[in-house]
Amino acid sequence: MKSQGSPHDRLGRFLCLLLRHKPEVAGLRLDCHGWAVVEELLDGVKKTGRFQVDRAALEEIVRNDAKQRYSFSEDGRLIRANQGHSVPVDVELVPAAPPEFLWHGTGKKSVAPILAEGLKPMERLYVHLSRDFQTAVVVGGRHGTPSVFRVRSGKMAAAGYSFFLSANKVWLTKCVPPDYLELVEGTDTPPF
Repeated sequence: MKSQGSPHDRLGRFLCLLLRHKPEVAGLRLDCHGWAVVEELLDGVKKTGRFQVDRAALEEIVRNDAKQRYSFSEDGRLIRANQGHSVPVDVELVPAAPPEFLWHGTGKKSVAPILAEGLKPMERLYVHLSRDFQTAVVVGGRHGTPSVFRVRSGKMAAAGYSFFLSANKVWLTKCVPPDYLELVEGTDTPPF
């Protein structure tokens, strides 16, 4: 399968792999909060032989990433993915009160299991929720024909479920039981 996108896009996806899922591919160590030393990341990427990258290119990728997936530490020595990890790290999320409704986009093939079992984090540490309908449609489109669920996040929070807002404004929670989900018919315009 051919890689798609620009070299920066491909490198950005490779950084996701390293900083969220498989740091060992580049001999990288993440600390308990998901941080990697920038110089070790740059050296590790070069050693894989897949990309040539320097500090300036890395800064450009972080700055221009449409999803704002990465953050540098205040002193610039460390880098981490803001959310989306499958490796056990604590990205120091602070609980936040969600809006009344959030949204979850998925592929049509996942609708039946979600209606039966609710939303689960699957390989990730958290379920990812969007703050608006259109973003959920875009996310769902990455998984085939999009389907969107409206999540009664306000009622969940009132029932004691915790929510977190990541540095890149993705809402996170550990699970969403089926009782708090409503399948939205059609993805052309927000229904509410």
